[in-house]
Amino acid sequence: MSGGSESAVSRETEAQRPTGAESESVEDEFSPIPYEGLSPLDTPIGAAAHRASQVLHPSSVNALPKPARRRVITIANQKGGVGKTTSTVNLASALAVQGLTVLVVDLDPQGNASTALGVPHHSGVPSSYEVLLGEVKAAEAIQQSPHSERLFCIPATIDLAGAEIELVSMVARENRLKNALSPAALGDEDFDYVIIDCPPSLGLLTVNALVAAKEVLIPIQCEYYALEGVGQLLRNIELVQSHLNPELHVSTVLLTMYDARTKLADQVAEEVRAHFGSAVLRSVIPRSVKVSEAPGYGMTVLDYDPGSRGAMSYLDAGRELAARGYRNEKQGNE
Repeated sequence: MSGGSESAVSRETEAQRPTGAESESVEDEFSPIPYEGLSPLDTPIGAAAHRASQVLHPSSVNALPKPARRRVITIANQKGGVGKTTSTVNLASALAVQGLTVLVVDLDPQGNASTALGVPHHSGVPSSYEVLLGEVKAAEAIQQSPHSERLFCIPATIDLAGAEIELVSMVARENRLKNALSPAALGDEDFDYVIIDCPPSLGLLTVNALVAAKEVLIPIQCEYYALEGVGQLLRNIELVQSHLNPELHVSTVLLTMYDARTKLADQVAEEVRAHFGSAVLRSVIPRSVKVSEAPGYGMTVLDYDPGSRGAMSYLDAGRELAARGYRNEKQGNE
């Protein structure tokens, strides 16, 4: 049994590490200062220990550079159980741990993202429902997560379940969230990232999220039928591009629930990479008990167990997400 476990860990570690030119770019730009000439990335155990210490003791040494403009990213996949909300809160936490200010907008009536971030979201709390309907400004609904001074959330309450019907008769119904998240509506808050968590559907709430963002991140689980339904999501994204938001594009695909013990996981990963190419992050998220347990305690996995494989994976994914955005900005300015 121990031999199988070691094999799984080694394969997973290998899969998560960037390679080639991308690895050099990420590590050159954002790696912490090595201790007395010895890099903490020399061994997998050393790398894991060093990254865990970064989570527990964040400092300016491991801070990621702020984007030139606020990045608004919608995390969408109408298929349930693919790690959409889990990825939303843990990527947001990973970015916040590394020095960036992040706002999570919970657009799922279940309010799971709000739960994981530890913010109240009972009926009566100013939420994304009132923001969409124009009853309160976004700045009035923002709450700070108790786990981080740089992590904020506009929560979702059960009232949001009726928003789909109420939005139908409203003027500019697809642009409600975009207008609500404008710089004027957010007030003085200086957010580096706004990450929007969608419900598992392709209704008006998801359309509002797609119109409000420039980037889409699609989480895809490494299981059978992984790409089922993604085609419909891509068609909807194309429709939004054509009619409502020409700047929208799929910038990132994240592989979740990766089980290195199975050939199926590798096959799905290869298929997704062949289909989406460079949009797929090299970092993959393993199937993890700690990741599943964390929301039950009102925490992200980085707060619940910062030394776990799940926390390390999301920390890596957050660094890669920020690194790609930074490189794209540099290329755009050249």
